Amino acid sequence: MKKNSTLLVTGGAGFIGANFVHYWLNNYPDTKIINLDSLTYAGNLTSLTDISSNPNYTFIEGNITNKELVNKIMDDVDIVVHFAAESHVDRSILNPEIFLETNVMGTHVLLESAVRNKIERFHHISTDEVFGTLSLEDLNSKFSENTPYDPRSPYSASKAASDHLVRAYGETYNLKYSITNCSNNYGEFQHPEKLIPLTITNLMEDLEIPVYGDGMQVRDWLYVQDHCKAIDMVLNSENTDKTFVVGGLNEDIPNIEIIKMIINLMGKSENLIKFVKDRAGHDKRYSVDWSNIKEKLNWTPSVTFEEGLQKTIDWYKNNQSWWKPLKNDSKDFFLKNYQGR
Repeated sequence: MKKNSTLLVTGGAGFIGANFVHYWLNNYPDTKIINLDSLTYAGNLTSLTDISSNPNYTFIEGNITNKELVNKIMDDVDIVVHFAAESHVDRSILNPEIFLETNVMGTHVLLESAVRNKIERFHHISTDEVFGTLSLEDLNSKFSENTPYDPRSPYSASKAASDHLVRAYGETYNLKYSITNCSNNYGEFQHPEKLIPLTITNLMEDLEIPVYGDGMQVRDWLYVQDHCKAIDMVLNSENTDKTFVVGGLNEDIPNIEIIKMIINLMGKSENLIKFVKDRAGHDKRYSVDWSNIKEKLNWTPSVTFEEGLQKTIDWYKNNQSWWKPLKNDSKDFFLKNYQGR
């Protein structure tokens, strides 16, 4: 990567994108970042207040489906890091159309422009959910780069389609690309509709914690700063036209046990747990084999799950002015999704 490269970061006001922008400018102060974000409910410029005056940072409000805007921006860009996506499974069940528009057509617009402008590298952020679900009985099974795609929600289907588009543009138009299929991220700046921040913030407000079904769904959890480091290592490697699966250090832990861990760390009562109707088509288990990125790039997660949880709890305790307005704006969604919690 050139020392003075310019990066286009799509969705840089979202959860992982904002963390990446902070990470990149801290570690590569000579590079420039253009942040293109449409500022949906999940995009929050207050996550970037402390860098808004950085001369190497530019924010542009706009949608990745806007061909004219994307082409204009891409003319001065060396590398694209594509985070922008509709990403909440629950919302994809309620309104799948916007997921297809953003995740599929938006990615297509970016790829077309990347080819036209001879971009050096197109890095696409994806999810382990494109691989479907794993058995709760076979705990040795894990997702890897060789796992066949088997998406089971409108969200994961739209991300699977975008993955295929990126690879197709690499094969057809010789676009240099890389993909990270990451597991569930958690950490600073995550919208409080997601499991971990919802649990933390509800406990802080002495509200019930909604738990789908029996709460035995299993996920792999990746601390967001470790994901940013993984992307960094991929971008600085010669492994173009490659996919890397990225996951965390935790063993298989059911969601209900994660909630109890947070309750214990915060000194609260399990009486606040409320079981609600399960999500339609709810995947039972995700588990990630990240041995390939360890072997090829020497990447490993830096924190244990409990360490990451404590860091996350501390951040939400210290940043109530950041998350309280977001919860207030999402009241209708919470009421509809959790049957009036």
